[in-house]
Amino acid sequence: MLSILTNRTYRHLLAAQIVALTGTGLATVALGLLAFDLAGNSAGLVLGTALTIKMVAYVTVAPLAAAFAERLDRRKMLVVLDVVRALVALCLPFVTEIWQVYVLIFVLQSASAGFTPAFQATIPDVLTDEQDYTKALSLSRLAVDMETLLSPMLAASLLLFVSFDSLFLGTSVGFIASALLVVSATLPSPRPVEPRGIYDRTTRGIRIYLKTPRLRGLLALSWSAAALSSMVIVNTVVIVRSNLDLSESAVAIALAGFGGGSMLAAFALPRLLKRFSDRRVMFSGAVLGTGVMAIAAGLSAAMPITLGLLTVTWVLVGFGYSSTLTPSGRLLTRSAHAEDRPAVFAAQFTLSHACWLVLYPLAGWLMTRFGATTAMAGMAVAAILGLTLVLRVWPRTNTKAVVHSHPDLPPDHPHLTGPKPHAHPIIIDDLHHRVPHEP
Repeated sequence: MLSILTNRTYRHLLAAQIVALTGTGLATVALGLLAFDLAGNSAGLVLGTALTIKMVAYVTVAPLAAAFAERLDRRKMLVVLDVVRALVALCLPFVTEIWQVYVLIFVLQSASAGFTPAFQATIPDVLTDEQDYTKALSLSRLAVDMETLLSPMLAASLLLFVSFDSLFLGTSVGFIASALLVVSATLPSPRPVEPRGIYDRTTRGIRIYLKTPRLRGLLALSWSAAALSSMVIVNTVVIVRSNLDLSESAVAIALAGFGGGSMLAAFALPRLLKRFSDRRVMFSGAVLGTGVMAIAAGLSAAMPITLGLLTVTWVLVGFGYSSTLTPSGRLLTRSAHAEDRPAVFAAQFTLSHACWLVLYPLAGWLMTRFGATTAMAGMAVAAILGLTLVLRVWPRTNTKAVVHSHPDLPPDHPHLTGPKPHAHPIIIDDLHHRVPHEP
């Protein structure tokens, strides 16, 4: 897996991702402490609102950013967005009102909504071999999971020597370091064949996405994965602190189980994806996570939940979650031409976060109103709905070349040159508006 680090451009991009994630992790801890400092016992409400603002920014800003990404130098765009994030982080220690937190969080997450899809779309342009790209996806997953595990520990260590608002300085340093690493790399920046209007550019990624059967399947899997992760992210602290009456360190142990399972999947995926299709691996991962969540709901109804049982459950759910979502970059790369990749990655970013925007509050409401057993069962049912939709919208067959015709093109059109009958893998574009023979 580490062999791809010999590629200098990718090595710098991975380093940029790691330092930016570290800065984000420090900001997460500092934001919770800032909310408590400003709102006291209402800090949970402040953080919940900030999380909602984050998701709204992701859902609304990503398509707009993608519309401009195809006309901008990609490296300059990434650097500017990193600088914006660094400046916002520097402003956070000086806020005195809760509304100021909300405004700054919206600006920060809007910049992230532009940065993340463009960054993700750059990797397959740098690593053109599919096996290398698969390894890169696993390394990115590992970086995310390591940040989840290590950033709280780093923050705790720093808080022994500095106040919590100093953590925002670390966040800013992380984003500046990310910008410098991006500057040091030479990035490809594909251009569209012809200029398009703003409406076309804003909606193009989502239109390509929703017209591609395997990407509609990916959206259904994203719904299932969001249902599982929402239960973990939103309700672990309530289960451990309230139901089990355990300490904050026990919360960290349970969440580490989820992150550890995800990391195990990241190590296993390159080999699994060599032997099995993306569809089989991703669907199996979602089935595993859903089945474990459903079994845990049944067990919790029959016997008290223990920390050990919860942690083992989260390990298996984390493995299924990572197996479901980590290969998604391969599907997105195969489903768009180079110039459309930023828009398609932005579409996945937008639509998947729309799933979390619905399921985060649902998981919290079920837990508050009915308890852990019902919340687990409800999230398992939501995940099953996604799995059912996958079977309907993502065909099991994966024909590499599809025989089709173009009655709207003249016989001498350049696209029609070559052997007859006309057959090739279908990618939605200006010449292919739908997948042939699709019902």
